[in-house]
Amino acid sequence: MQLRQSLDRARRALLMAGGAWAAVTALKPGRAGAQTPARIGVIGAGHIGGTIGGLWIKAGHPVMFSSRHPEELKDLVTGLGPLASAGTVAQAIAFGDALFIAVPYGALPQIGKNYGAALQGKVMLDACNAVESRDGSVAGEVEQEGVGVVSQKYLAGARLVRAFNTMSYMIFAREAHRPDPKLAVPIAGDDPRAVQVAAGLVRDAGFDPVLVGKLADARQFQRGGPGYGQPVSASELKQKLSLGP
Repeated sequence: MQLRQSLDRARRALLMAGGAWAAVTALKPGRAGAQTPARIGVIGAGHIGGTIGGLWIKAGHPVMFSSRHPEELKDLVTGLGPLASAGTVAQAIAFGDALFIAVPYGALPQIGKNYGAALQGKVMLDACNAVESRDGSVAGEVEQEGVGVVSQKYLAGARLVRAFNTMSYMIFAREAHRPDPKLAVPIAGDDPRAVQVAAGLVRDAGFDPVLVGKLADARQFQRGGPGYGQPVSASELKQKLSLGP
């Protein structure tokens, strides 16, 4: 069953069950070792968004990249082929069976305010990092409360999973699909089915997902945390973070 069909069923079940989400089935293997193709909306088409989105396209997923000026993304989507497209943020959210956000952290409150209704129930992988010199007071919130908790606060309603925030786009581009052991990508989320979807997308991009825990545990691999900036295998990352085998 394709991811989009699973999400549609889950949304119908939500209406029937008075607010209780039905389980979203795990992605099934598709072509070239990838998951069954699912449409992905990327919010922020900079280095990280463009790199990870490009890896998903290579795995067979249609990807819509978005920005405030989608016409400026013409060269990006042309270079990535027919599975790539460009649109506004609203269009990417509507397009995506799953979403990926990679923008300056200070933009999250406004994104949540502008698109909160459209984000309801969407699986969203969050790669945003808070930098005080760029993002201002919200970086202080992240330091006090933890990045996963703060992201969920501003992107309320999205089924959030932290992922792809620990290394530069150059490392992701270079290390994707390397021979085993694959490069580890730590993830964290409160929704088990969203975590399942995110883990499958991490594998499709050519990496090994390592579940660190709930969103509160994402503090372990936010900027300055022990899991940040670690270009290591899954077993090595688990050891650094004192996780079980």
